[in-house]
Amino acid sequence: MATTRAILQVLENFQKARIIFVQTCAELATKPQNVEVLHNAGVMQILRPLLLDGVPNIQQTASLALSRLASYSEEIAEVIVHENILIQLVYSLKEQNRYNKKAAAGVLRAIAKHSAPLAQAVVDSGAIPPLIMCLEEFDPSVKEVAAGALDNIARHTPQLAQVVVDAGAVSLLVLAVQEPELSLRRIAAALLADIAKHTPELAQGVVDAGTVPFTAPLINHADAKLKKDICCLLSQIAKHTMDLAEVIVAADVFPKVYLLLKDTDPMVRRNSATVVREVCKHTPELAQLIVATGGVAALVENIREVNGNERLPGVMALGYIAAFSETLALAVIASDGLPPLLDALTTEIEDHIKSASAWSLGQIGRHTPNHAKAVAEVNTLQALVHCFIAKTSSEDLQTKCKKALKGICDRLTYFPALDAVIQGPPLPEGILKYVLAQIAKVIPHDQEAKTQLVTSGSFAKIQEICVEAGSEIKELIDSVNSSYPIEIVHYYSPGYSEVLLQKLTSGKF
Repeated sequence: MATTRAILQVLENFQKARIIFVQTCAELATKPQNVEVLHNAGVMQILRPLLLDGVPNIQQTASLALSRLASYSEEIAEVIVHENILIQLVYSLKEQNRYNKKAAAGVLRAIAKHSAPLAQAVVDSGAIPPLIMCLEEFDPSVKEVAAGALDNIARHTPQLAQVVVDAGAVSLLVLAVQEPELSLRRIAAALLADIAKHTPELAQGVVDAGTVPFTAPLINHADAKLKKDICCLLSQIAKHTMDLAEVIVAADVFPKVYLLLKDTDPMVRRNSATVVREVCKHTPELAQLIVATGGVAALVENIREVNGNERLPGVMALGYIAAFSETLALAVIASDGLPPLLDALTTEIEDHIKSASAWSLGQIGRHTPNHAKAVAEVNTLQALVHCFIAKTSSEDLQTKCKKALKGICDRLTYFPALDAVIQGPPLPEGILKYVLAQIAKVIPHDQEAKTQLVTSGSFAKIQEICVEAGSEIKELIDSVNSSYPIEIVHYYSPGYSEVLLQKLTSGKF
């Protein structure tokens, strides 16, 4: 007959085996090559009952293993949902044990991050109310994981973000941003940003909760990750409307945020430039504020010193500022903004950055002849033509280059720049017509330009263009030719020497 000790030993061995099993699964799940093997072996079905195990350590380690598995791929996260494991996770969230709450929230966070349908499945499981309650926990680590789960839900769609807001998350997140724990402050700021990014109404809700006065001063914080998240939050609020942008301005962000453009962290630099861009794009007054506080010079220095996607917000900000008026465009020129914009157009690899540069240069040059001359003098026209005709250029880049060329050429009276474009590679008809139209406008009133067109060889090159009679290009060539005596037109026309020679041989001279 078995003794009490022997019976208890059996139970103890079973408990140890469960502990070893979940710990081993959690450890194996840290390596991607093991995840598929575990999944195919049916580990989900084995881990599921262990989530409600009577031993808290087993519950928590089983949740940890599931969260690592769910993080691996959307497919495995879907399997966890289909196994009805979410119900047990929500039950764990409602327990008193804070470690169980943290572990369960970690699994929900890993599932929700993959897609909107998976995030919706987490919402449908009833996880939002207990996650909100976790934000009121005393333990900051529980708050942090719960905020991370809510962030992975809210980031996908406006509807999911609204669910999080309606559950009362925003006011608790504003409190979390003021907590001493850095990691909690970061995730709270990131979640507020992911809520605000979707719609003006959601951003207004974030503002109405008193978020900005508590978060804006944190741009001076020593922690780079927190500064990055705060700048992201401010830009996501400011981007929607003029009123929301003015809320950011009223928080005394400018000119302090310009110091972040020289931060050692690349994401801080990029996000701070994004704040400037999202504020200045709304109205001339807000753009003027950026100029008056020294923002243009700071942006120019930023795009001169950085490369790649980090350049994009600064490049666009200069374009938005220049677009409003010739005075603001002149501020960009006076701050030596043209060379770095041109450098971005010619040296960047990504087409979307080149497109932004072409657009910004077009916004600067389209105002007056003086603006167009300043833009043309740094060889912008040739760079725009090169990007337009390059076979690797995207359709958007070609469109931006074409619009920029038209805007600049329509105002350009500085003839050497027009002449240089003609001297370059053969122009597509879509670009050629802008250049010829402007030459036809300039030379009747500028004798020096009229002479230079001939002496540079451009006049002869124009005569060599083969086009159909009655076409728009032919009419523009005729318009240019009408400014010259017919003898000069004949002299530079292709084949005219053969015509003269034939007259000579036929005795007509």
